[in-house]
Amino acid sequence: MLSKEDNEILCRVGKGTPMGELIREYWIPALPSSEFPEPDAPAKRMRLLGENLVMFKDSNGDIGAFPESCPHRGASLYFGRNEEGGLRCGYHGWKFDVNGNCMEMPSEPDGSNFKQKVKIRHYPCRDVNHMVWIYMGHRAAPPPFPQFDVNTLPADNVNPPVVMMEEANYFQNLEGDTDTSHLDWLHARLKEKDGPVGDGHTIGTFSPQRNPSVHAMSANYGAFYTGRRKIGDDQYWHRINQFIFPIFTMVGGDGHNAHLRAHVPVDDTHSMLISMGGSRTKPLTKEERNHKRFTDPFYPTGGYVPRTSNPLTYFHTVANKENDYWRDFTVEKTQMYSGVGFVHNLQDRAMTELMTSENGEAIYDRSHEHLGTTDGMCIMVRKQVLNAVRIHQEDGTVPANVDDGGLNGRIRHACLILPEDGNWVAASETQRTGEEDHACICGPLLSGNDPGATSSGGELLRIG
Repeated sequence: MLSKEDNEILCRVGKGTPMGELIREYWIPALPSSEFPEPDAPAKRMRLLGENLVMFKDSNGDIGAFPESCPHRGASLYFGRNEEGGLRCGYHGWKFDVNGNCMEMPSEPDGSNFKQKVKIRHYPCRDVNHMVWIYMGHRAAPPPFPQFDVNTLPADNVNPPVVMMEEANYFQNLEGDTDTSHLDWLHARLKEKDGPVGDGHTIGTFSPQRNPSVHAMSANYGAFYTGRRKIGDDQYWHRINQFIFPIFTMVGGDGHNAHLRAHVPVDDTHSMLISMGGSRTKPLTKEERNHKRFTDPFYPTGGYVPRTSNPLTYFHTVANKENDYWRDFTVEKTQMYSGVGFVHNLQDRAMTELMTSENGEAIYDRSHEHLGTTDGMCIMVRKQVLNAVRIHQEDGTVPANVDDGGLNGRIRHACLILPEDGNWVAASETQRTGEEDHACICGPLLSGNDPGATSSGGELLRIG
């Protein structure tokens, strides 16, 4: 369990909070590129790390991001005019470029130099491989852009991102990716040979061992772990996943495919799960990129709710806690352990969104927990994050993957089969560091249907 004080450190992300300030040292994904279809389109409201923003694409195709309030008298820049290389406030016409410079101040007398004295805070943005990333920190020059595979592959190799709004604190959603044992329960099918319950649903997991051995290791970029399950005589399958400071994970998937998940805090009680992926070996066809699993990823459970200008409606699904996520008791009785649709992380949301504090806030109070042996990675990640936060508070030192952007590009998830006495850390090193990209679908256990997987194909790596 955690103390209430440490739990608050992990969960609060606003300006000036310890965790919020650490996250602000990093580039984080903000919105898919598709949200900015053309230059000079109307600005879009956004909320990240508890801050209300406006984002827009200017006449040159550059992305700008400002606090929503105009520095003149606080009017919402959402109602501004995006034109001729800048965003003009709808109240008095003050206009700012993407670097925060005041271009025009028409409400002031001719000849006034007041505009030279006014600058709006701007957050640098990068539009890379179908995703807009943002830096919300305090550095005059942002740190190096993170060299994750999804950022360095040719754009034609990368899928459109899948985004889902989650009505809970980002950390309880992130911890689902550090918890391997829930695959054998929440995501499980009741019978080994059962297929999917409907179009667009994942088939579900099925493991002969439903209490994996969990071993976690610290790393200078975060932590990694194996969930070891016995699958035969002296054969043990290792599912090796990554946590990467401050909000990233790599889970499931196979060695031919890049994969990255970001649990982006919208505020203390909302977050976006952004799943990015692509092929390391070949471009995607137009048909693959335009498949409805990307264009309408939640179609099996009703899709997204109608959007308003409120960012909390962005990527919010029709199946949600107000309707029990469309839980199907017939499916639950006959086919799947859970009757919530196995569509992306919808089942996980049914578990994490109802975790609350004593006052009902969607921030789980971990001081009430009783952790077991399979929670080893959860414990490791909490220790790593709290340690990183405290060091950052003490002297401003940041984890290695802030300033070494290339470090992120040398991190992979992995899976392999070893004998009982096999050294999983040594045996997986070439996979985990990207020195050798192996295809590694999950064979007899998951049949290519790991909820973190981006595609299937290839052979499971066997050693020993």
